Amino acid sequence: MCPILETTGSKSLQRPHILLVEDEGNVAKGLQMVLNEEGYEVDIAMTGMTALKTFRGNGFNLVVADLRLPDIDGMDVLEQMSKEKPEIKMLIITGYPTVSSAVKAVKMGVLDYLRKPFTEDQFKTAVADALKSRQGASMEQLLVETEEGRLIQKREVIRVLDRTTKDAQFWAALMERGSEALKDYQLSKQAKAAILSGDIEWVRKHVGELSEEQVQFLRKRLEREAW
Repeated sequence: MCPILETTGSKSLQRPHILLVEDEGNVAKGLQMVLNEEGYEVDIAMTGMTALKTFRGNGFNLVVADLRLPDIDGMDVLEQMSKEKPEIKMLIITGYPTVSSAVKAVKMGVLDYLRKPFTEDQFKTAVADALKSRQGASMEQLLVETEEGRLIQKREVIRVLDRTTKDAQFWAALMERGSEALKDYQLSKQAKAAILSGDIEWVRKHVGELSEEQVQFLRKRLEREAW
C-alpha cells in the first residue's frame, strides 16, 4: 500500500491523485482498480480532450497516459499539460513504443515509458517511482535494446565528440559539469558514462574508429577521472 501524502496545519491527509488517460475501457478500469488498491485516488479520461479538461484545476500529482487516443495524440496531450504545469509528473504506457517517442518523452520530463503488455507489479513500481520522481528503466532499455536505439546512440556520441573538437566552451562544460552538459543529447546512461569517464574502448566498440581529436578529449576525461 502506498503511503499517503502528509499535509501541514489543519489540512487532512491526502492521497496521491492520478489522472489515467486510456481509451480502452476494460484496461482503464483494471488499472484504476490496481491503483485504488495501492491507496491512490484515480480519475479516468478516455480521450485527449477529456484529459485536458479534467487535468485543469484538479491538483493531480501524476498523469499516466497511453499515446494512442481517439482524438489527440497522447504525446501532444502530455506536452500541453507540461506547458500548463511544468512540475507535473508523467508516465507513458503504450503498446506501440518507438525510440523517437521515448526520446521526446525524456526531453519533456516523462519519468518512465512502460511498454504493453506489462505486469501489475511493473505498473505499480513505475507509478510509485514516478511519484517519487525517479527515472524509470524502460526508456533506457528502448535506447540500448533496439537497432534504432543503437544507431541513435552512435550518432549522438559522435555529435558530442565532434563538438568537443570545435567548441572550447562545450569542452569546458563537459569537464566541469559532466552529465548536465549532455542533457540536450539523446544518450543512454551507458553512453553518458563512457563519454564522461573517457572509456575509449566502449566508445570504439559502439561507435567505431575515432579521430585523434575525439580520442584526445576522451583521454583528458580519463586522466581527470583517474586523478
